[in-house]
Amino acid sequence: MPSLTQPADLDGVRDSYDRVADNYVDMIATTSLGDIRHQPWLRAAMDVFADAVRGLGPVLDVGCGPGTITAYLAERGLDVSGVDLSPRMIEHARRLHPECTFGVGSATDLDLAEASWGGLLGWWSLFNLPRDVLPQVLSAFARALVPGGQLIVATHVGDGDVQRTEAYGGVAVRWTTHLWQPDQLLALIEQTGLTPKAELRLPAEGEIGPGVVLVAEA
Repeated sequence: MPSLTQPADLDGVRDSYDRVADNYVDMIATTSLGDIRHQPWLRAAMDVFADAVRGLGPVLDVGCGPGTITAYLAERGLDVSGVDLSPRMIEHARRLHPECTFGVGSATDLDLAEASWGGLLGWWSLFNLPRDVLPQVLSAFARALVPGGQLIVATHVGDGDVQRTEAYGGVAVRWTTHLWQPDQLLALIEQTGLTPKAELRLPAEGEIGPGVVLVAEA
């Protein structure tokens, strides 16, 4: 796989997610945010994805956090593993979901062999990637999928970049949220050669705020 550009703020992003990991896990346990079992439209999208990729090959949850989605897909019979930039998030994932396999790693530094994965996820995990880096990551994902394999991406909708200095209960962080309009993100995915299959737009009034879920097929 061609070498991808490493984000200049990678270390700061990693440290920030290490700091918020404990609060994030508590939030999932006490609210519906972050747990698709309590979000019917997101759950439906993930169920369709699971049905589509079952049996095609292994599935990788890139930016898995504490493993909530990874475990959900494992319960549905998928050969799924998770990877996350934050070692602390992976500690939680391994503790909460010992039946699953997790590793520490960046979306920009994964050894994804060509045509080797049945499904890939970027589930609210790619919005910290700089605008020149995200297309490279999506292209790597596209090359890694088997024919008929699927990519599902969810991210925040908007214009411009938002500099975050605190998150999840006031914890100090240092990261940039790069906002995308659905059509912009769709164009990036189409440029990789993947075929769009579905799009779900989430309203600004919801718990997550304006967002989009896109599914594409190799």
